[in-house]
Amino acid sequence: MSATIHIVDDDPAVRDSLATLLARHGFATRSFASGQAFLDTARPAISGCVVIDLKMPGMSGLVLLHELRARNIDLPAVFVTGHGDVAAAVEAMKAGAVDFLEKPFSNAAIMDAIESALGRAAADDPAEMHERLQSLTARESEVLEYLTTGMSSREIGNRLGISARTVDVHRGNLLMKLGARNTADLIRIVVTARLSTKA
Repeated sequence: MSATIHIVDDDPAVRDSLATLLARHGFATRSFASGQAFLDTARPAISGCVVIDLKMPGMSGLVLLHELRARNIDLPAVFVTGHGDVAAAVEAMKAGAVDFLEKPFSNAAIMDAIESALGRAAADDPAEMHERLQSLTARESEVLEYLTTGMSSREIGNRLGISARTVDVHRGNLLMKLGARNTADLIRIVVTARLSTKA
């Protein structure tokens, strides 16, 4: 029996398109227009994974995730957002989210994230992540640190005394060296590496 993917998003077009995509890949889906609607049906024995929109009217995606954890519902979560909120991405990863995708995301990206969530394989090998982070130059490490605080290329350039274009070059190198798809992915890698160090 295929895993069930729970979709929590206030946008009906997003819910419908995701449900259609997932059905084509053999997944059962359940869709909810709000965090509260999902909570009303969620039980500790629930299985599969949940795709949560970060910004929703009423209960936000982050509040929903914290509420699930408080109820001992350890369902792997993938966050999606159209806002690119870096601080929220960091908080989501710390709260146990498996991945964080910025809209618009590709079908391949969301399917990869869901497959990782279902297999709990999203946690890259911490040793490998540390090794990748150690391979960065001093400047790349500086740029990465500022990227994870939500600064733009221009802001980082001003802080480091380099051009925004140069910052973008360093960002491209970071994506390649760390095997990341985007800034949200960079944040996931950094947060996961730091949490594994504290563990």
